[in-house]
Amino acid sequence: MRQSDNVPGAEKTDYEVWSTLLRPLYGRHSLEGGELNTFSGWLRRLSVCGLTAVDICCNAHRFERTHRDIRLDNRDHYMAVFQVAGRSTIYQNDQCVQLAVGDIALVDVARPVTCVSEDESVRRLSLDLPRRSLISHLGFEPQGGTCSRSGTAAGRLLYEVVLDAIKEGGSPFPPVDSFMQLAVYALLGALFAPPDPTPSARYANKLFMRIRGLIKDRFADPDFGPTEAAAEAGISLRYLQKLFTQCGSTCTEFIFSLRLNRAARLLERRKLLSTGEPISAIAYDCGFRDYTHFARKFRHRFGHSPGAHSRKQVCAGNGAVHPGADMSRECA
Repeated sequence: MRQSDNVPGAEKTDYEVWSTLLRPLYGRHSLEGGELNTFSGWLRRLSVCGLTAVDICCNAHRFERTHRDIRLDNRDHYMAVFQVAGRSTIYQNDQCVQLAVGDIALVDVARPVTCVSEDESVRRLSLDLPRRSLISHLGFEPQGGTCSRSGTAAGRLLYEVVLDAIKEGGSPFPPVDSFMQLAVYALLGALFAPPDPTPSARYANKLFMRIRGLIKDRFADPDFGPTEAAAEAGISLRYLQKLFTQCGSTCTEFIFSLRLNRAARLLERRKLLSTGEPISAIAYDCGFRDYTHFARKFRHRFGHSPGAHSRKQVCAGNGAVHPGADMSRECA
């Protein structure tokens, strides 16, 4: 926590003061790691191109917002999280993103989120992005839990804007801020926009993407299968299967791929956080009724049992960590 010695306006506080200062920005939350009487942290509010930001550091190992926190404070905004020092891991929307210095993550404050810090040297800056304003500027609704690596041109530019604000103490310059906000939103759009297919491909894939979306919302229900997916989409089961066959897969395989991906991520989270959650409970939470069936499918997919699930991970192009091959991303 010695970083605060060189940060103007950043004073060490105890847990109660620190949490009280953070709540108006991040909402209700909980911290874990060490006793509260040994807590040490600091934060300072900044203005980055007229947008509210918080420069933050503390020695807590884990920051979390739960479903209950979200229900109680009803926050409706995003946070662009810039890793300034140290390393962090963020879990949201079944995504696991690992941040190094220069990386940027997008967090949906209206969704549960867990942020784990690897050591006490971690420092982050979070930029408040009102949901309506962000979506209006981007033209799409981004998903929380995505990450942009420091190597991208847009990422480097946006990171420099933030570093300049940190060095200057976030002093606002109203005549410039209105133009700079547009630049910030444009850079965020370049970082987190989904691939834009050609008009003909977009038209051809519209139904299939809608079906995939409704399956992603329901796959954890053990009673949900191809028949239910076809009924909800308003098409025949035969036509549903044809759509998946054109992509070299089946609806059943897609559903199991989603369930196994989620199970692998929850097992990695269980190991990292040492929660001790029963593996059978994870299986049931992912839509498997029979643990033996789950273990067999898991071993076939990843080459080892759920209990021996290794820490080896494959990083997808958007910065999310996906264990092994991910059939659920095919034909996206």
